[in-house]
Amino acid sequence: MLQTVGDTPVIRINRLAPDGVTVYVKAEAFNPAASVKDRLALSIIETAERDGTLKPGQTVVEATSGNTGIGLAMVCAAKGYSLVITMADSFSVERRKLMRFLGAKVVLTPKAEKGFGMVKKAQELAEKNGWFLASQFETSANADIHESTTGPEILGDFAGQRLDYWVTGYGTGGTVTGVGRVLREHRPEVKIVLSEPANAQLLGSGKINARNEAHQPTESHPEFEPHPIQGWTPDFIPWVLQEAIDDSLYDELIPVAGPDGIAWAKRLASEEGILTGISGGSSFAVAMAVAEKAPAGSVILCMLPDTGERYLSTPLFEDIAEEMSDEERALSRSTPGYQC
Repeated sequence: MLQTVGDTPVIRINRLAPDGVTVYVKAEAFNPAASVKDRLALSIIETAERDGTLKPGQTVVEATSGNTGIGLAMVCAAKGYSLVITMADSFSVERRKLMRFLGAKVVLTPKAEKGFGMVKKAQELAEKNGWFLASQFETSANADIHESTTGPEILGDFAGQRLDYWVTGYGTGGTVTGVGRVLREHRPEVKIVLSEPANAQLLGSGKINARNEAHQPTESHPEFEPHPIQGWTPDFIPWVLQEAIDDSLYDELIPVAGPDGIAWAKRLASEEGILTGISGGSSFAVAMAVAEKAPAGSVILCMLPDTGERYLSTPLFEDIAEEMSDEERALSRSTPGYQC
């Protein structure tokens, strides 16, 4: 199972891209547990196994908005580790159900405590019980897996071909940092566009939140506000992301409103047949904004972090009816087999 992580496809957008510009998406839902965080989860566990910080039979604990937890649950199930997840109770119900289905225990923290609250709870549980804390926001295994897999995959997909822009959001910062290292070295002409929620512009503010000696956040970022883009932008700037800031691993920062991300996720589904979540829709919204202003002939690649099925209880699906519409009832009545 774990050998199926990575090698996700790059897919051309056929109907939504503006004339004269080519847009591709890298669909991370093709990972076995359906998100980009499968890469991170596998890297954290196998790195810790190699360096001895994770012992046989030890319990793994981590704070997550969902995708990292689902990836860790898959990896821990395959390798035989117990897993405890801490997660704010504001994140989608299906995420906690998926983690429990994969054998993990999920400890919910109050919405009011935001991401910082779930991180603190994970740290407390690790310290009290001697568990292995995955530390996705601080560990070097995060960006390293994107440097060794995601980045080279992109190089391979566009070998000998034009690539002008690469667009991504950030959660832990691992994707932009790891891929950014690769593109800066091997394809320096590619402009890296990073995005964050319009109502939670942590990077845009220029303010860095406080951290302790272990690089863990000690407070919420003052510019954070709750936003609907689950998986993006916790209420602190992760240490893994700090490298991208310090080493200028992105060229432009473009904020995006949550409703725009929802609208583009719906259009990707209904007009391209590509199922992605709010985070993917938000990245694609930024990619389309870039496409509208890009010179003719430009080629854009956008990251889609996960699948839309992870958002059934969120605003992404709130206007999708369970019962038949009037039009659907009319279709049902239009043939002799009508029963109700």
